[in-house]
Amino acid sequence: MPGGDPDPDCNPDYEEAQLKAVRFDHFGGPEVLEIREVERPKPASGEVLVGVRATAINPGEISIREGLLEGIWPTTFPCGEGSDLAGVVQELGSDVSGFAVGDAVCGWSDRRNSHAEFVSVPADQLTATPDGVSWEVAGSLYVAPLAAYASVKAVALAPGDVVAVSGAAGGVGSIAVQLARQEGARVIGLASERNHAWLREHGIVPVTYGDGQAERIRAAADGQLDAFIDVFGGGYVDLAIELGVPAARINTIADREAAARLGTHSEGTGSVARIEVLREIAGLVADGTLEIPIARTYPLAAVRDAYTELGERQTHGKIVLLP
Repeated sequence: MPGGDPDPDCNPDYEEAQLKAVRFDHFGGPEVLEIREVERPKPASGEVLVGVRATAINPGEISIREGLLEGIWPTTFPCGEGSDLAGVVQELGSDVSGFAVGDAVCGWSDRRNSHAEFVSVPADQLTATPDGVSWEVAGSLYVAPLAAYASVKAVALAPGDVVAVSGAAGGVGSIAVQLARQEGARVIGLASERNHAWLREHGIVPVTYGDGQAERIRAAADGQLDAFIDVFGGGYVDLAIELGVPAARINTIADREAAARLGTHSEGTGSVARIEVLREIAGLVADGTLEIPIARTYPLAAVRDAYTELGERQTHGKIVLLP
């Protein structure tokens, strides 16, 4: 188990020159993704080589693969993908302290390369995985939880506030609603009816999205709607303005155009990308305060299937690859 004794399968003497990793050579759908043999990385000074056990997939990676974010994050081909990761320390570069071969760790890479069997990561982007946290959860603690964390902080919730969250049962939304509750807010969660029971179990007021949702939100808010967190896109920022929420109390991670046009916040993972925040999230998970729902796991070889499911935007929680 992560966070416990050193993994019995860890082999610090592993010297295979090749490893499997996800790569793509041009923009497109899931069909462009391939599993290739690539050179095993060597950790540079300040880096740690991790044998990856779990690595979450995220909607932003779809946009990168489709060429929609070239103006922000340009792509060089062949391109890898993936940020979140959890695994076992295999090798230490020079000038690294605080880690040992065999340690269970989690964290992130900024190099689009965590969807692989091994990855070399700066040591300051890793932390020890707490006892009792599963591989799939540990491998999901960066992109979605930090986006949720940033969203909640951006709208400055206070006890007694009422906040609505779009996509409330998805990878980011399911975490944002819980963090908002921890701030003392009353939370309205927009989700399909099949996810309403989970929302109620976590103290969230569920509202079905779709036609008529504005009136349903008004009814659920009972005359008070102080903030809005949009993690889905597709018009929710405009809806929040229509519902009377001040622009300063709206955050979107999914509609940059609307944020620029209407002057709302667009704080996301990058706004809070610090190891201290990831440790805080990991601690909340470890003590049972925060749940990271896992929708499904796939082997690395089934990466196309994993992204096909993610692209349908119907999952409750995270989809995770297990290399």
